[in-house]
Amino acid sequence: MKKGMQGILLAAAFLLVGCKQTENSQAQDQENVTKVVIGSTGSDAEIWQFIADSDLAEKAGLNIEVKEIDGGPQLNNATVEKQVDVNAFQSLGYLVSFNKDSDNSLVPIVTTYMEPMGIYSDKYQSVKEIKDGALVALADNTANTARGLRLLEAAGLIKLADDFDAGTGSTSDIVENPKKLDFKLIDDTTGPRILKDVDLALISNTVAFEGGLNVLKDAIFKEEIDKNTKPSINVLATTKARKDDPALQKLGELYHTKEVKDYIQKEFGGTKVEVKEDIETLWRDVQ
Repeated sequence: MKKGMQGILLAAAFLLVGCKQTENSQAQDQENVTKVVIGSTGSDAEIWQFIADSDLAEKAGLNIEVKEIDGGPQLNNATVEKQVDVNAFQSLGYLVSFNKDSDNSLVPIVTTYMEPMGIYSDKYQSVKEIKDGALVALADNTANTARGLRLLEAAGLIKLADDFDAGTGSTSDIVENPKKLDFKLIDDTTGPRILKDVDLALISNTVAFEGGLNVLKDAIFKEEIDKNTKPSINVLATTKARKDDPALQKLGELYHTKEVKDYIQKEFGGTKVEVKEDIETLWRDVQ
């Protein structure tokens, strides 16, 4: 009887020790996990939610929360005000424009992709067909207005001033307009819907894709990655104080994994062109 009782007590002791070790191990694991809140929207939010739900984040020691916020200024302000740790939605040109307009100093920490902006038309099949006096719709926000004008120049339709600012340039910087194009500023989210009302529309890829357009197939002219499109490269952005945070740096590594590339290719039809460039050099070049 005594031996039986000793055995029970010994087993109980081992069980207690085992439970304690498990609790300690779990507590240690929790201590090694860093929570990161990413502010995002649209397709970017979908990508980061995929990453957050994957084993990749767990293996990297990150607990990623994706906080969806509508509107670029709102997302950047949420980052400035530390409601989120980092944001994923904007191009370098947009970030430069935001900092200038708001007197803030958010910084990029890693490149992710470039979504080519395209020139779309229901009336023309090629740039060569465009007639004099064509009505052109441009996004009514500083960064995308400038980006659209640069694309029109690349297409050979206009010429811009030598000191054209890729972050803040406007139609007043056009020095040559041989076809006498007429410009109309629009809410950029309406681009696909107003194609029937204009001759040409400059539409960012996220808006185009959500409107049923694929820039690789439907645009009559599109951006290519070169020195003039550096401002169009998308980045993760945060405050200066957080730019070297190891947890935030891991996000860039996660984004460029094969699993994420495959997901993006499947879900977005190749319209998010991966970019892996030195962020410090790019940031100096676009400012």
